[in-house]
Amino acid sequence: MLYLVGLGLSDETDITIKGLDIVKRASRVYLEAYTSILLVDKEILEKYYGREVIIADREMVESASDDILHDAQNIDVAFLVVGDPFGATTHTDLILRARSLSIPTTSIPNASILSAIGATGLQLYNFGQTVSMVFFTETWKPASFYDRVRENRNIGLHTLILLDIKVKEQSLENMSRGRKVYEPPRYMTVGQCCVQMLEVEGMKGEGGEGLGGVYGEESLAVGAARVGGRTEKFVSGTLKQLCESDEVLGGPLHSLVLLGRRTHELEHDYVREFAVDTEVWDRIWKRDYEGQT
Repeated sequence: MLYLVGLGLSDETDITIKGLDIVKRASRVYLEAYTSILLVDKEILEKYYGREVIIADREMVESASDDILHDAQNIDVAFLVVGDPFGATTHTDLILRARSLSIPTTSIPNASILSAIGATGLQLYNFGQTVSMVFFTETWKPASFYDRVRENRNIGLHTLILLDIKVKEQSLENMSRGRKVYEPPRYMTVGQCCVQMLEVEGMKGEGGEGLGGVYGEESLAVGAARVGGRTEKFVSGTLKQLCESDEVLGGPLHSLVLLGRRTHELEHDYVREFAVDTEVWDRIWKRDYEGQT
């Protein structure tokens, strides 16, 4: 059997009892380590599980999945995923590959950012499509996510933005030369995301495609850091204010929520407690959001 085991969002203790039982008896245990990260090191997991954990990076999962699936028709293999097993399409692909080899599969669910983001006080049924923000470069600034943000905005729903992480990535030079040299890990921050969001607004708004902006400098948003962990932190404010929020939020992992116009008063009252400046928050709320539910 191939087991996809959700680990939750924070540390070694977030695994479910069912998941821990599978890990302890599996013949091999892999930890997927590029779509997200836990807030503890592999060695802490190994001590808690009493098992060796094999790091499964992007290259292994996407190019060497046969190693993961080897002999899984006859033995139990555990594939550990931060959050919920199906929080990334890569894991669906792994299940499909297993099925093609007639390997039985099952999954053990756990908390993911898609549900845990409710800790901001924003109600989950008021969220629209989730999107991702990647690191921009000088020559590559993808904005395909923008249309989904616009659709959410048009019907008044919040948008959860998942922020890019770069783990075991090669530079273009090393990649072109075939050198197995990897860049240090990078984790996008709320501040970086807000800067890029406003840059896309400039490209897509009146000065670009002429479709009008979706969110501007005074649009309200919520930054989240280490959701589900002991050092969980939230900060709310305008996109412009959140461009300068990284010191307050601290280390990775970060996420950003763009507020929809249908924000309920209960949501407002909850999120207001995290505001950078409550006077600014109240002024913009009354002007752009109040009475829209």
